[in-house]
Amino acid sequence: MEKNNLIVEFSTVATTQAKHLAVLSASSHGLGLPQPCQRIHGFTWEQSPNPQCNRAAITYLRMHSYYVSHPLPTTQKKRAPKTFNLCDDCKKDVEKIMSNYSQNWHKQEDNYQKFRSQLKSKCNGFNKAILSQTNTPVGFKIVYDWEKATLKVDRKLFNTFIKEHPFSNRTWDTCAVVGNGGILADSGCGRMIDSAQFVFRCNLAPLENGYEKHLGTKTDLVTANPSILKQRYASLMDHRHPFVESLRIYGNSLLLLPAFSFLGSTPICMRAIYAVEDHGSPMRPVYLNPEYFISVKSFWRTQGLKSYRPSSGMVMVSLAFEVCENVHVYGFWPFSNHPYGLYDLKHHYYDDRKPDQGIHAMPAEFGLLMKLHNQGVLKLHLGDC
Repeated sequence: MEKNNLIVEFSTVATTQAKHLAVLSASSHGLGLPQPCQRIHGFTWEQSPNPQCNRAAITYLRMHSYYVSHPLPTTQKKRAPKTFNLCDDCKKDVEKIMSNYSQNWHKQEDNYQKFRSQLKSKCNGFNKAILSQTNTPVGFKIVYDWEKATLKVDRKLFNTFIKEHPFSNRTWDTCAVVGNGGILADSGCGRMIDSAQFVFRCNLAPLENGYEKHLGTKTDLVTANPSILKQRYASLMDHRHPFVESLRIYGNSLLLLPAFSFLGSTPICMRAIYAVEDHGSPMRPVYLNPEYFISVKSFWRTQGLKSYRPSSGMVMVSLAFEVCENVHVYGFWPFSNHPYGLYDLKHHYYDDRKPDQGIHAMPAEFGLLMKLHNQGVLKLHLGDC
C-alpha cells in the first residue's frame, strides 16, 4: 500500500503477536520508534497484546523504496566471533568512544545547512570535483595536488575528459557513502545501502561472493586509486581484460580516478580509461580534479584534520554533502575491535591489509564524522543494520 511516499507492509509474526508495521518514510532517519496506536501520516500503529508491544521494531528509514517485510532487531545480533584480542586499554577506549555516539539520531537541519554551506563555499564540488571538457579546456595547466608538477592539457588528454560535469545543478535526496572497514562484515547492511538514491564506494572493493548481503551492489560512483591498479593489475601494462571484468559488478557507474597527485599516476589512469573504452564497458571513467582535492584537504584542516591527505572515503563524504540532502556513512569504523561485540575485526571487510603509515589519519577522520553525527549533520552507521 502506498501513500504520500510511504510504503507499508503488514507481516504476521509469532503466535502471541499482532501484526507489525514496517514503514518507510520521507522523514529524517532515526526519529525513534512511534508508540503503538499513534497515528502518523494517516496510518494507525496497531496495538499488540504484549505490554511491550512484542518488541515491535517499527523501523523508520530515510531511504525511499527500501522495503522491510519483518521487524528489525533493536539490539545487536548475537554472533559467534572467532577471536577476542583486546589490549588492556582497548575495551575502555571503545567504550569511551561509544559513550559519545548518539544512538537516537535526529537530523538537525540548521546544523546541516550551516556545515554544507561552509563546505560548498570552500570546495565547490558541484563544478570542480571532476575534470570535464567544460571546465578544463585544451591548453589548461593542471597543477598536481601532491608532487610539485604541472601538466598542460593536450588534445589527447582532453579527449579522455567527460564532456560535462555529472553533478552540475543536480542533487539527490539520500546518499550512502560506503567505506571498506571490517565492521561491515556480517553487518546485513546491503539492503539499506542499496536503498539510497546515490551510492558512493571506494577503491573497487568486492561486492560479490557473499558480500552482497552486507554491502549491497548498487553503485553510482566508485573510486579507483592508482595504487590499487598497481597492486591488482600490474599498472595495466599487461592484459587488461581482468581489470575490465572486475568492473562488471559496478554497472554504468562513474569510475573516479585521482590521476593528478603523482606524475606516475597519470599514465596508469589513462590506461584504465582506454581499457574501459576498448572493451566496451558501460562504466564512465572520470578524473578527480586536483584543485578540488586541495580544497577538500584545506577545508578539513579547518575542522581539525591534520593528516597529509584525506582518505578517498573522506573526499567522497565531502562530495556527498554538496550533492545530497541526507548523507549516510557506512564502514568508517577504524578500530580493530567491534564497537558492540568487542571481537576482532579485519582492517577491511575483505582483507586485513593495513594502510601505509603516515598518509591518512583514519581515527581522526572518524572523530570528525562522529562529531557531525552527534550534531545531526550526517548519519554514521555503526554495528548491524
